[in-house]
Amino acid sequence: MVKKTKKFVSAPLPFQGQKRRYVREFSSLISTVRPNLVVDLFGGSGLLSYLSKQVSPQSRVIYNDYDNYCNRLANVGKTNEMLRYLRELLQDVPDDEKITGTLRETILQKLASEKGYVDWITLSTSLLFSMKYATDYAEFEKNALYNKVPMFDYTADGYLDGLEIVRMDYSELINKHKDVPGTLFIADPPYLSTDVKTYTSVQYWTMKDYLDILTALNGLNYVYFTSDKSQIVELCQWIELNEEYVKMAEDRLDERACASEKG
Repeated sequence: MVKKTKKFVSAPLPFQGQKRRYVREFSSLISTVRPNLVVDLFGGSGLLSYLSKQVSPQSRVIYNDYDNYCNRLANVGKTNEMLRYLRELLQDVPDDEKITGTLRETILQKLASEKGYVDWITLSTSLLFSMKYATDYAEFEKNALYNKVPMFDYTADGYLDGLEIVRMDYSELINKHKDVPGTLFIADPPYLSTDVKTYTSVQYWTMKDYLDILTALNGLNYVYFTSDKSQIVELCQWIELNEEYVKMAEDRLDERACASEKG
């Protein structure tokens, strides 16, 4: 009997900022475009790469594992073991109930004693208040605990099938593939003015970083995701409406650079 491969409509493991709300729209786009090559510049959970391959199997899809999500997937078995332990321990605690006293101490002792891999992001969604994340034990210990442990095991079987997985700077990926006919770039960088603490490859992103991405993608086919908090759309609209002022500013910068070189 052939085992059916699960169809994913969200990432196999919790990931902050995954694009599960855009599955239908993005799948429709890929179905229409049918790109020769899809380059997922900030792969995140890999959901957009996965959808690209599912909808357009003939397309070559490059998943830039920017946040080392593949390592979490590789250790899903260990994560499930921890969740089974927690599920049994908290079987008499109602869902979403605060965990206190001896049970809390038992959980913390278990986490502190773990010598192998611990998926702190998944544990955050299982034990911390909604949208709270801890990335190590020290942070975890400071937070109140709640019983949000899922009643199922996670699985990632088949999720990465057919994808080319790399880990490199987005600009290198653009330069490497920008001249390939029929290429579609996906740009989903960490959002400006939002919490990005769970993104392992990101320390701090500024407006300049986002504008650098748009500059690098200029003239290419791409899908760009942003937040209504970032104000980058408004900035681009302002630049378009005020080209003469932007040109004046660029000329002044060029003059200062020349003066600096002469000095």
